[in-house]
Amino acid sequence: MHLSFSALRLPLSAFAGVVLLLGGGVKGHAEEENADAAATLVIYNQNDKDSGDLARFYAEKRGIAKEQVLGFKCAKTEEITRDEYDQTIAEPLRKAMVANIWWKPAAAGHPLGPIESNKIRFIALMRGMPLRIAERPKYPGDAPSGPAPIGTVNAAAVDSELAVLGLNNRQISGALVNPYFRGYASAADLRHPEIMLVCRLDGPTPEIVRRMITDSLAAEKEGLAGLAYVDARNIAQEGYTEGDKWLYDLAKEARRRGTPVVLDNGSELFPESYPMTQAALYFGWYTEHAAGPFLRPNFRFARGAVAIHIHSFSGVTVRDPVRHWVAPLLAAGAAATIGNVYEPYLALTPQLDIFHARLRAGFTFAESAYMSMRALSWMTTFVGDPLYRPYKGALNLEELPAKGEWAEYRKGAQLWLSTNRPTGDAFLRDAGKRLKSGVIMEGLGLLQVSVDDHAAALASFKLARESYGATEDAMRVAFHEVFLLRAAGRHVEAMTVAHGTANAVPKSPAGDLLKQLATPQPPAAPPPPPAAPVAPVGQKR
Repeated sequence: MHLSFSALRLPLSAFAGVVLLLGGGVKGHAEEENADAAATLVIYNQNDKDSGDLARFYAEKRGIAKEQVLGFKCAKTEEITRDEYDQTIAEPLRKAMVANIWWKPAAAGHPLGPIESNKIRFIALMRGMPLRIAERPKYPGDAPSGPAPIGTVNAAAVDSELAVLGLNNRQISGALVNPYFRGYASAADLRHPEIMLVCRLDGPTPEIVRRMITDSLAAEKEGLAGLAYVDARNIAQEGYTEGDKWLYDLAKEARRRGTPVVLDNGSELFPESYPMTQAALYFGWYTEHAAGPFLRPNFRFARGAVAIHIHSFSGVTVRDPVRHWVAPLLAAGAAATIGNVYEPYLALTPQLDIFHARLRAGFTFAESAYMSMRALSWMTTFVGDPLYRPYKGALNLEELPAKGEWAEYRKGAQLWLSTNRPTGDAFLRDAGKRLKSGVIMEGLGLLQVSVDDHAAALASFKLARESYGATEDAMRVAFHEVFLLRAAGRHVEAMTVAHGTANAVPKSPAGDLLKQLATPQPPAAPPPPPAAPVAPVGQKR
């Protein structure tokens, strides 16, 4: 059957209960990288000098042929009209795809649709390219694909709209079914030539974009090592529990893969003074603008970090370092993130558990991102090197780093989870003592917390704090201890840990918060007695 553009538009019934967010085969490393570069197109804005410079820099670093670096004359604004998108981006790219024989157009009625084959699987949009396409009333050829709110909207992210450029149809309202959703094959094996995986290398400054590129390459070579910080909400409100489930499942998978996980299960975000260090991964929700440790001038993610915060408008700008989430996370050192340029609804945002699982399996950032999306031609922007594989060692079961405390923790955690706890405990305690590693002992304590063995966790955290010494890492471990001691009603011990650690690291911004958390809170005052009854008007008491 002919695959038509309109046939892929999602009916509203496909997303029953959507919630408004607002308020394949393994190849060798070299073979995989060469194939990815050969299938990548780099697009820049000829009206922005930095855009061209960044495109050439990226292409050189990734070994992408000069012939696959294209410049278009576009608006320099983040938002453009649908007509501008058609005239300055979509149509020039369609012509280039055919002229360079990257696309092989199909004969009418071909079962694969308008494109029979496609040599381009990845597109990197460089800083300077527009970000989002505004709503266009009465667009010629368009019609609602279903009822409001989803089926009547034709605004979209440039990335997500270009992903389905090969469908070549003017019926654009609503969202498209993503045939790559929940996939587990490389982009080269995607049997949908009309689909391309489009990401952008964008951010507040050209220097940040260059750093994103070099950090991604460094992390591939050395391994992405660090802690995962997962900020769930413990929310019970109907329709929103799905977001928390993604984060809980993600945390479980990160532990299984050998990453220490700090899971915040409270309704508030990590406080600004919280000692979030060695952050390789961050996933959380839910405020409109960046908050927490990321706002501190000296905060920096680990090199190559992936950081994502769910919010309706997290990516409405990718260039303002103090607004929304995408730009602030990049300014704080992240190498890759995901955002929404307009209201997407929770069910149509990337499912972060799938995204993380694919990333950990060795897929590229672009593959992982698109496999986590239920819909295309919609509101999501993917910001990072599309070819970035932060866990490329997983492809050949050669996890990186291969040596040192992070490698030892990974081995021990996997024993702890796959063999049995006593074996894992013994391995981690021995490695922690041998390497004098706070990382290993903190990780062991976090594993023990995940199964509610608080007594064992307190013992591990004490050793971790001693191994870290007078550092922000020790402050973080003290937070773990204080929370556990408070929950057990051991307030005197909690205060001892808090004051001792805060005094040992007097310049830490976390000291006051730690002491405050350790201080017993007075019982809540009883409510006032009810007021005396008042007789209805016209009656006497």
